[in-house]
Amino acid sequence: MSHSRPERPAAMIFILVTLFIDILGIGIIVPVLPELVKHFVGGSTTLAGRYVGVIAASYALMQFLCAPILGALSDRFGRRPILLVALFGLGVDYLIQGLAPTIGWLFVGRLVAGVMGASFTTANAYIADVSKPEDRARNYGLIGVVFGLGFIFGPALGGLLGGIHLRLPFFVSAALALVNWMYGFFILPESLPAEHRSAFSWGKANPWGSIRNLKAYPLVAGLAVSFVFIALAQRGLENVWVLYTGYRFGWDERANGLTLALVGVMAALVQGGLVRPAIARFGERRCVVLGLGVSVLAFLGYGLATRGWMMLAIIVGGSLGGVAGPAIQSLVAGAVGPSDQGKVQGALTSLMSLTSVVAPLVFTAGLFSYFTSERAAFHLPGAPFLLGSLLCLAALAVLLRLFQRMPPVGASQPSEPTAGSQSL
Repeated sequence: MSHSRPERPAAMIFILVTLFIDILGIGIIVPVLPELVKHFVGGSTTLAGRYVGVIAASYALMQFLCAPILGALSDRFGRRPILLVALFGLGVDYLIQGLAPTIGWLFVGRLVAGVMGASFTTANAYIADVSKPEDRARNYGLIGVVFGLGFIFGPALGGLLGGIHLRLPFFVSAALALVNWMYGFFILPESLPAEHRSAFSWGKANPWGSIRNLKAYPLVAGLAVSFVFIALAQRGLENVWVLYTGYRFGWDERANGLTLALVGVMAALVQGGLVRPAIARFGERRCVVLGLGVSVLAFLGYGLATRGWMMLAIIVGGSLGGVAGPAIQSLVAGAVGPSDQGKVQGALTSLMSLTSVVAPLVFTAGLFSYFTSERAAFHLPGAPFLLGSLLCLAALAVLLRLFQRMPPVGASQPSEPTAGSQSL
């Protein structure tokens, strides 16, 4: 499905700046959140793994319940007000976490963040609003660049700030989120014209109902199945990374911050420099398949690595898997009309959130805590990454079958590699 709409470069710049500040704030707390949990539970890595898993799952559960509501509201009232509410809520969340006197208050803070976690969903719909069909993949690739830049500077800064005081990164993130809210309030334009808005209904806003509604778009529904496996693997990696590297290689907040900054550098290079020529050369579908193949090997490498330098080498090579995300997002956006972008993006965010409920419990509270404990049948701290590799392999198998059943239509996927064609 193709929709002619003029691209608005100024609007793209505004939303990318908004996302960068947002990601920077999130990246700052990544190296220190597990350490703060460890502080609350007396320094036990195994016990911290259980609590980190439950806290991450609670955040994701709230996002699962609330993302379709906010997505449907953005289809009704526009993207701008929803983004502003989400950004202000994130600022409040960071303050709650920074001031948390107990792990219970930290839990409350993550619940608030889950409710307000629609900014990425609405941003995806915003970009679909302002992009020409031929530029969608490039623009979603720019989101990857922004994520990469945010995770270059965010974790590195968080590691340095955490070395000064464990709670300082939360207050810096709160300041960034509130500055971002002010920026959006005064600068960010609306992207959804009144004539393209649709009525709000609780049927759209129901998370299960919104997921069922994906059946109206067969290609999107098929992509969503593989998306579940991909998201499970990625969310598992994100939740277990700091605990795993600290346990396996003795990395502290600073080492993890700098390592995650390397992840950001590689993501920015791939998303900014490789996505567009790769999709032009191979097409969206081939890029999805190639990217997932790389991810299968990268997860396997993380799980079997015996030295810290191996993790760094895998980060560099595994970053090539990043070409898959913008290609998938472009396929989704191209199959959906402008009045339903928020609804569909909300449904996909609900799926991501649902996997984010399951992944911390399985990967961190389950596999990592079990295979690093004395009751384990054998010692295997890399077990979460091995499961991630299997999930990526399952996603690849599902996509290959989907693409075989639904051949490409039109110019969005060339039958032969040509110039000029087109993470979740």
